[in-house]
Amino acid sequence: MKLSTKSRYAARLMVRLAMNHGGDPLQLNEISRQEGISEKYLSQIVIPLRRKGLIDSVRGARGGYKLKKSLHEISLFDVVDAMEGGIEIVHCLKGDMKCERTATCTTYKVWDDVSRAMEKTLARYTLNVLIDLANGQNDPMNSF
Repeated sequence: MKLSTKSRYAARLMVRLAMNHGGDPLQLNEISRQEGISEKYLSQIVIPLRRKGLIDSVRGARGGYKLKKSLHEISLFDVVDAMEGGIEIVHCLKGDMKCERTATCTTYKVWDDVSRAMEKTLARYTLNVLIDLANGQNDPMNSF
């Protein structure tokens, strides 16, 4: 399974906002320049992030985007979930899309375990952890 470009770019946008947490809102053109991502593409990415309550937009001359929650309350799972609508690696894991073979499918448990492991790993990487990594601190996953 590959994460979409939107998920990866959304993660970069969120880390950029986290680095600026507590400061003035960041405008998309500034994030675009810093991250090397098209401003037009970023404008599509912020929509689901706002819808999920992860970021807020501020209007006006000094407006832009800022985090809506604290750094330790937002994880990479939240970001990926906002962009992808979950991380199930096969469609049959979603509640309303379960097929009639779920009870007898030999591989169902494997796909479920893999999806849960991915979710658990992404949930451990909160924005404050990612900021620590960006600042050269050791990978906290080694201590889990």
